[in-house]
Amino acid sequence: MLARPDYLRRLEVSTARAPVTALLGPRQCGKTTLARQFAAGRKATRFDLESEPDIRGLANPELVLGSLDGLVVLDEVQRMPKLFPALRVLVDRPGSRTRFLVLGSASPDLVRGVSETLAGRVELIEMSGFGLDETGAPQWRDLWVRGGFPRSYLAASDDDSLAWRDSFVSTFLERDVPQLGISIPAAAMRRFWTMLAHSHGQTWNASNLARALSLSDKTVRRYLDLLAGTFMVRQLQPWFHNIAKRQVKAPKIYLRDTGLLHTLLGIPHDTALLSHPRVGASWEGFAIEQILRVLRPADAWFWAAHGGGELDLLATVEGRWTGFEIKFSESPSVSRRTRASAKALGVDHLFVVCPAPRTYQVSERITVVPLWEIGSLRERIGSV
Repeated sequence: MLARPDYLRRLEVSTARAPVTALLGPRQCGKTTLARQFAAGRKATRFDLESEPDIRGLANPELVLGSLDGLVVLDEVQRMPKLFPALRVLVDRPGSRTRFLVLGSASPDLVRGVSETLAGRVELIEMSGFGLDETGAPQWRDLWVRGGFPRSYLAASDDDSLAWRDSFVSTFLERDVPQLGISIPAAAMRRFWTMLAHSHGQTWNASNLARALSLSDKTVRRYLDLLAGTFMVRQLQPWFHNIAKRQVKAPKIYLRDTGLLHTLLGIPHDTALLSHPRVGASWEGFAIEQILRVLRPADAWFWAAHGGGELDLLATVEGRWTGFEIKFSESPSVSRRTRASAKALGVDHLFVVCPAPRTYQVSERITVVPLWEIGSLRERIGSV
């Protein structure tokens, strides 16, 4: 297993200042392993809420948890939502020094329960699979092709990685979704997910998808919200600016893990990926996830106009309004339309992220950066 020092550091900081820390992310992204590493060397008690003995042991949660001190880890907490009110009571007791670390495969009920019941008492940390900061920059191609789920990325061969991802998709649809209390036929959801993969990097069009699946707009919207709520899909919202153009108002849709994207598109290895018509869209989603992972902005958007002009990513970083254009080219060109869009939006600096061999400046406000050098992006943004 690769070291994950950034998440361990964030857990250290969070558990020191908040009575409850919620570590949220998709299943199999490494939450349990990380929690074990964090608890090592500490006085800690762990409950696995997929274990029947542990569930029975928490039949009276206030009594059981109230007798513990140190660090208490509650794994798969979404399976016992009644714990949230009990945690609120426990952390509000005068003199309470117990720290709770709750792990959850994100769901609408889990997020709502944490944010409403534990408001002001909880700090949320979103966890994903491996990133370039953990695999190392030279491994960017494997990370792109296989995705960041640990068992997929660390598999002995491409065939083993693909087999794991196939199994993950089936298990997610047949077991995990029903456990969230959502009744959706696995076959219907798989068709929707596959169609979404073919629309990766495009703006959301509920009517087209609903028509293709013979479903209502409301139903496909519900399917999308489910995949977004479980960290399978990112909805990148549009930015609006007061300029004389018809601006795109629908979000862009990305599958957050490119390994799962390639599985749903039937892409088994890097050779097939490089010749696939969706290779550019796959690269765009991969780059956006890595950028957001490094910068962790409070919000991020894209901007596009119906008459032309688009910026793939916009965010405020280090107090600077920063734009990103993603290109799958070793020598990308920056079009006049892109330059005009950046100027019209008041972007302080535009970064073109691509597989170029080195970083170089195109103009005073435009810099080309290889994807594997984005670890230094925050410093670059602060200095330009």
